[in-house]
Amino acid sequence: MANVGTAIEWTDATWNPTTGCNKVSPGCKHCYAERITERFSQHFPQGFRFTLHPERLQEPYRWKKPRRVFVNSMSDLFHEQMPLRFLLEVFRVMRETPQHTYQILTKRHTRLLELDPLIEWPENVWMGVSVENQKYAVRVDFLRQTGARVKFLSCEPLLGPLELDLRGIHWVIVGGESGPDHRPIDPTWVRSLRDQCQRAGIPFFFKQWGGRTPKSGGRLLDGRTWDEFPQTDSLTERQARLSRIGLDTIENTIRDPQSDFVL
Repeated sequence: MANVGTAIEWTDATWNPTTGCNKVSPGCKHCYAERITERFSQHFPQGFRFTLHPERLQEPYRWKKPRRVFVNSMSDLFHEQMPLRFLLEVFRVMRETPQHTYQILTKRHTRLLELDPLIEWPENVWMGVSVENQKYAVRVDFLRQTGARVKFLSCEPLLGPLELDLRGIHWVIVGGESGPDHRPIDPTWVRSLRDQCQRAGIPFFFKQWGGRTPKSGGRLLDGRTWDEFPQTDSLTERQARLSRIGLDTIENTIRDPQSDFVL
């Protein structure tokens, strides 16, 4: 399936150098990626088994227009079956395409921190963890210790009230679950997280109330949408830094990573 374009409100495109995953916590129970795999099975010959797609590594080089890119919307970049070499190749692609902003989410906080010393974190990579209830707020502590420049949380599906330590966190996304078996969200949980973000001066993004479909409940919270994003360097500022180190144009960084990777 094509990796460009998405209905996810907080990003512009998706890029899936791997697909497939397995459930690790309650937020995974009604995994949307698994449902998509089943619905469009002709595009996923390996089903929902973790699968590498080295042929997709070159895709971001073709996108000239800057965009926010959700990495592995159909998988987890820090899955236990992810080879270190392939993971580092994904990071190299992101580093060599600074015109884009990459957004990564994981539920595998332990492996994230284990591999953190081996990762050269590009400025254009935002690293996040999913936090669906208070038990898994521990993921925030692991994220905080990484070298990622921008650190964010996705509290979706939000399954209970959360009290968070937001030190070192730059963005919070909140959303209710969607799908035929969706679990309801309590508005007081959402307002609490919004208020925590406001007190901490952190951008808050409310994605959806959820329901049978993602748009069933709409996106309004107290009469308005909440579409706040972290403030980061512009493409022009990144371009100036590239020029200072001898890379006159972003295009000078383009290469074919697939040629270097063999399964």
